This record gives sequence, structure tokens and C-alpha cells, in this order.
Amino acid sequence: MNKRVVVGLSGGVDSSVAAHLLLQEGYEVIGVFMRNWHDESVTINNECPWIDDSNDAMLAAEWLGIPFHVLDMSAEYKSRIVDYMFREYQAGRTPNPDVLCNREIKFDLFLEAALQLKADFVATGHYCKKESFVNQDGKTIYQLLAGADSNKDQSYFLCQLKQEQLAKALFPIGHLQKSEVRSIAHEIGLPNAGKKDSQGLCFIGKVKLPIFLQQQLETKQGRIIELPNDHEKYPLANFPESRDVEALELATAAFVFDENLGKQIGEHNGAHFYTIGQRKGLGVGGKIEPLFIVETDTATNTIYTGQGENHAALMRRGLFVSSNETHWIRPDLQLKPGEEMTYQVRIRYRQPLFECVLVQMDKGLYCLFKEPQKSVARGQFIAWYQGHELIGSGVIS
Repeated sequence: MNKRVVVGLSGGVDSSVAAHLLLQEGYEVIGVFMRNWHDESVTINNECPWIDDSNDAMLAAEWLGIPFHVLDMSAEYKSRIVDYMFREYQAGRTPNPDVLCNREIKFDLFLEAALQLKADFVATGHYCKKESFVNQDGKTIYQLLAGADSNKDQSYFLCQLKQEQLAKALFPIGHLQKSEVRSIAHEIGLPNAGKKDSQGLCFIGKVKLPIFLQQQLETKQGRIIELPNDHEKYPLANFPESRDVEALELATAAFVFDENLGKQIGEHNGAHFYTIGQRKGLGVGGKIEPLFIVETDTATNTIYTGQGENHAALMRRGLFVSSNETHWIRPDLQLKPGEEMTYQVRIRYRQPLFECVLVQMDKGLYCLFKEPQKSVARGQFIAWYQGHELIGSGVIS
């Protein structure tokens, strides 16, 4: 009997081509659309993109000749993803709902539902790859690798997956370029072959985030402070030669801002609506260079800004991830207290990889950048790679 795969059909071209390729390989394929939102108390958009996406997914399934189901996961999505977003922004942190959606929905609840359908695997249209090997103890180790298309690589969004989840996951288009996926879609006549890529929360659609947040978080007028680009005011820590905790703390600590460092240039409607590195949405003009947010303080409801994307106050030497927020996709490579390893890391999607020394201590992981990095946002995920393989990740403190 052919092995059964449940494919998460989003209505887009990537997941549709993934389903086609699985059929070509001889799998028994079932298409499932995840309905993740229909809470009328919070409006995500005036339009209903998920309805269009669901119809596109159904049409693709019909074209491919596979069974199609709609799975309502809206209650779980609200509690695990949307409520999490509100809590994080309220606390002045920058959440990544796509990472959480993969960990909590697609490869947890959706995987459970697929197993109830007697599936052997679940598959998605992610641009990433999976490989495996058997270690000396005879145990299979699964590896999550970057997609072949470096411009579309989505491995970062899967940085919180576990070995058990990877064991049941298939990524049929990970070895292809986006152009090749489009070409296949047109060649086989998929009805959604020309559909544009989605630009929003997983299986929901495009979100106007400020409008979304303002429906749950109160507006509260506060001050916008502009800081001078003076490196002496925001001293950048040196790369620590010592590995004692005090030196590591100094190298990874965030600079403490106060209102006396700059001058007020405007007002905002709530510091929790903004994030470090943000450029648009301040409503302040007349500057020589664009204003970037260098820090938000939800306790005092203050936003600190500076002119230019390389403003001195944006730069950091490192960051810290607490032990309870550290995750190893490859637990066999997990560092023990006192150990360190140099990896290539990124702290946001599409950012080029850069060199970083990870130092494991009892309280957590100290991540030391070989070259200073900008716009380190609390609540985002740092992911570390060895070559093309994603080894682990953590939530930035």
C-alpha cells in the first residue's frame, strides 16, 4: 500500500505543486486547508482572503484529483498564536507568529489531525529540505536544511521544530527554485499557477498589523525622543576575551536609555505598537535621514529614535537566550554549560547569515557577534546554522 501524506494546501502555488510532486512519487495524497480565523470580534482585514484561499485550495485539489478537507483550527490559532501576539506586543517585545504557527499549529495540531487520518507524513510548501542519518547508537537523526532557492529559503520559520515533528514532515519543493515551481504549475495547468505569493499570517492572509493590534491594545499617547548619533553616548561592548559570566553579561546587555539622552520630536499612540528597527509609521518628517526606532520602553511609554539605519544606538555586540527559551533541533549537538561553538546565525527572516559564538552557561545561552549587529529585537528568534543545516534556535531576551 502506498504511504499516505496529508498536504497543507494553502491555496497558493507552492503547496499545490508540493501535492503534485508527491503524487508523482507514488504517495496517496490528501489535501487539507486549515481555517485559522473567523473571529468577528477582531477584524484582520476588511476582505476575507482566507475564503478565496480556501476556494483556490479546493480547485487545486480537484485539478489534482485528490480528496480535500477543511480543518477548523480557529480556536486553537487564537489561543496559541493571536493571543500570544497581543501579549508580546503589550510587553514591548516583537513576536514572530509564523515561527509559532509552524511549531504550534502546522506541526503539532495539524500533524495530530493528519495522524488521525492514518497519514504517514504531513507535507507543506516550505522552501527547505530534510535529510537524515543513523548515528553510532542506531538512532535516526533528522536534519533540517535550507532550501535550494536562497531567496526563498524558509528554514528560519521552522527553527522550533523537534526531531519527532521532522520525522513526520516532507518538504517536496525544497530542492527547487521558485521559478521551477512556477514552471511546473503552468506546465500541468494548475488553476492557481499565476497566483501571487501570500504576504501575511499563515493560512490567514495579509494583515494590517497596526489596525489589528489597536483592536485589543489600548492607545496611550507618549513621547518620541530623537537621539544624536554619538558613539560615546552608546558605547559598544568589546568582544569578550574572558568567558566569565560578568564579561558575558556586559557583552550581551542591552543599552539602558533614558529621556535625557535626546529631545522630544513628536508623540505616538502607544509604545507597544512599535518595534526596534522599524522605520515607517512614526509620522515625523523633515529629517535629513529616515528615522529608525532604536528602542521602545513600554513602562514609560517612550519611543527612542535615531536618524539612519546604522545609528550607533541600534548596534549590539550580542544577545542572551534564557535556558527555558533555548531549543535544539539537533539535541545531539546541544552545548553543555561551559562549552561554546561558532555558528552562522540570523536574527530575522531573510537576514544574511553572520558569524556568532554561542557560549552555554547554566542560566542560558550567550550569543556573541563577531561583527556588531543592528536592530536586535526582544521576542524575535535567533537561529543558528552549521553550513546549510539549522541546528537550533531561541527567543531573544
